[in-house]
Amino acid sequence: MSKQFTDGQEFRAAPRRMTRERMRWYVDAQPTIAADDGRIHTQPPTIHDDDDYARSQGLPGIIADGMISTNWIQSLLVDTFGSGVAARSRLRTKYIAPIYEDQWVIARARVKQTATLADGRRQIDLEVWCEDDGEKMLTVGDATVYVA
Repeated sequence: MSKQFTDGQEFRAAPRRMTRERMRWYVDAQPTIAADDGRIHTQPPTIHDDDDYARSQGLPGIIADGMISTNWIQSLLVDTFGSGVAARSRLRTKYIAPIYEDQWVIARARVKQTATLADGRRQIDLEVWCEDDGEKMLTVGDATVYVA
C-alpha cells in the first residue's frame, strides 16, 4: 500500500444513524445463523429489541449491541487500509456507554505510532473509538494493522 500514515494522523467514517432495524438484525443474527435453515429466527425479548424489557432493566429504551459499533470501526479500518486488513490486524474494543435508537455515531481512529518491520511491512498502532457530538463516549479501543 503506497499511502503513508504518520503519528497523530486521524481519520473517520461518515456519520451513521443507529436505527431500530439495524439493532434488530443483530438480535436475530445468532439464532438465525445457528439454525442454518434459510429462515429468520428470533429470540426472547432483550435490551436490544424490546423497549418494555429494556425499561424493566433500568434503561430508557432499547440499546444497540456493542458489536455494531465494533463492526463500524472495523469497516473504517477496511476502508482506510484495504479489504485484506481483517486478516492482517488486531482490534480490541470496550463499550463505555450505550448507543440508543436514532443516535448518530462516527467511527474514528488516530495513529499512535508506526514502525517498519524486518520483513518490510509497516505496523500501524491506532487508537479507535466511536463518538457522538465529538465525545469519545460510546466505544473505545485500539487496533494494530500491518500493511505492505
